[in-house]
Amino acid sequence: MDIGCHLPTQGPVATREALLTFCREAEHRQIASLWVSDHVIFPRTATGRYPGGRFPFAPDTPYLEPVAVLAAAAVATTRPRIGSSVFILGHRHPVVMAKMLTTIDALSNGRLVCGVGVGWWEEELTILDAPFHRRGRQADEILRVFKELWTSDHPRFAGEFYRFDDVGFAPKPVQKPHPPIWVGGDSPGAFRRVVTLGDGWHATSKSPAELAASLDRLRATADAARRPFETIALSIRVALRHALTADARQAVVDQLSAYKALGLTHVMLDFRRDSLGEMLEILELVAKEIRPAVDRV
Repeated sequence: MDIGCHLPTQGPVATREALLTFCREAEHRQIASLWVSDHVIFPRTATGRYPGGRFPFAPDTPYLEPVAVLAAAAVATTRPRIGSSVFILGHRHPVVMAKMLTTIDALSNGRLVCGVGVGWWEEELTILDAPFHRRGRQADEILRVFKELWTSDHPRFAGEFYRFDDVGFAPKPVQKPHPPIWVGGDSPGAFRRVVTLGDGWHATSKSPAELAASLDRLRATADAARRPFETIALSIRVALRHALTADARQAVVDQLSAYKALGLTHVMLDFRRDSLGEMLEILELVAKEIRPAVDRV
């Protein structure tokens, strides 16, 4: 099971120096992947609920734009995969987003993982002119737009939200037929999106028991769609919010080992802090203690 890490993208560490240093140190420690999350603007109210609990950042927290961050990570590294956990599909026009993702795939020489979701924050999506109550249908259409632009020599599309006819779109992605699409969420609609439009499922903030139950539902959805379950990449994002004492490190090892036993192929650890030094200390613990212990299971 591969282990990746979230990049420093917000707060006092939302700087060029911190980002490049973390990328360099993570690659040196053979971290499998580097990740971003997606917010553009922070309304001061939220009618929805953040996945996993309270949204962890204040509205005025500096927060780097994630597409630009992945472009920087693409040229700052050579080996780790780079991905999104997750890009909110309603945040950007899909033709522009498809071009940006293709560019990142080119700059990284084919290392992009495109994690996507529909989003939860109605106020943010409304500011960005996205139809919150139709965001599932919009997301399906956006993924089809991506695939049409990425794979067709003469892209054409006519949908509810987007239209174009016989356009030129180049270059195509380095990865064929396109970068892997990992769909976030665990609603019935999200699982249908995984099995019909995705290459993988990207879970968030689930205990091993909760994850096992969700995997059963995902398998049932795949079976109903006649999609072989083993063709779906399985991943999860895990927040490490507390100090990693010896007992806490063992708890993380136990948790990741349980995910591994359930068949997950990738875990992304989110240990964002206000101090780059603290993040680098945790990175060292992940590389020298946590990852080797999980590998031995």
